[in-house]
Amino acid sequence: MIRKLKTGQWRLYSRVKGPNGKHKNLGTFDSLEAAKKHEREVQYFKRNK
Repeated sequence: MIRKLKTGQWRLYSRVKGPNGKHKNLGTFDSLEAAKKHEREVQYFKRNK
């Protein structure tokens, strides 16, 4: 999931909560397009190791 931060940046979080009950931070990006691109890369890697 992608959320906009107060700083204007975008952060990618895991969809599943970790053992601490929070979503994992998968990266912070300056643009929404960059965050979406990284999310696609993460999904590809999960399925095509």
